Amino acid sequence: MPVLEVPGAGLSYRRTGSGPTLLLIPGAGGSGLAFVRVAKRLAAHYSVVRYARRGFSRSHLDQPPDRGSRLAADADDAAGLIEHLGGRPAAVLGESSGALVALELLTRHPDSVRTVVPFEPPAMRLLPDAQQWIDIFDRVHDTYHHHGMRSALKLFRERTFAESDRKAMRRGVWLQLVTPSIRASFAHWLDYELRQYPATPLDLTALRAHRAKIIPAVGRESRGYPCYRATAELARQLDLPIAEFPGGHLAHITEPAAFARSLVRTLASTL
Repeated sequence: MPVLEVPGAGLSYRRTGSGPTLLLIPGAGGSGLAFVRVAKRLAAHYSVVRYARRGFSRSHLDQPPDRGSRLAADADDAAGLIEHLGGRPAAVLGESSGALVALELLTRHPDSVRTVVPFEPPAMRLLPDAQQWIDIFDRVHDTYHHHGMRSALKLFRERTFAESDRKAMRRGVWLQLVTPSIRASFAHWLDYELRQYPATPLDLTALRAHRAKIIPAVGRESRGYPCYRATAELARQLDLPIAEFPGGHLAHITEPAAFARSLVRTLASTL
């Protein structure tokens, strides 16, 4: 896979298909592998770009990560990748913490984005019980350092997701921790992202200025769970409708065909 050198890192990426550029920004684990099956279906409609975010998988870091500026760096990386591929303005799908990166991308580089679909961003600061979730993520991090990765991810899974997602995770759809590379990616996420990204406030003023480019999206099976609730609150504050996809938080993995169809329909009027 080619690598784009950016300040402080190198981004491993892959491009498939033809048509308007669609950038896929991954969440936990940070690897474009989460989008493999859905990208194959989207490639009939778009030039699909999937990549590993800095510090994950094959996307190397040239220096230790700065906890205070990682989200901004992630957004700048995405803008740099779009520019490098000649795809601006691009359609952008971000899932989970990747959705926070997508929203930050729109905030910092609005000219790079045609449309952004934030799929279940964990924007916990929008919720009335925000501190409860921030405390839970602190517990997950502490569990990781005291009892190991599997115990930490089990706690995260059982407290945060709908049953359909929990079943998928138990079957190993998400937690394939058998290779050193994948374990290293989840370790990086647990230390540098799990607590930091959900606790970061969104710049709602900047997002309101570009609300016409935003299509908040959720998995219908996530209803009542924190990422669905945060997305609904984001939509309410921006006075936007929500696009509801089949499946839950991991629909892009568990139901790739239905997810791809829903995304194509959602983007149809914007490209």
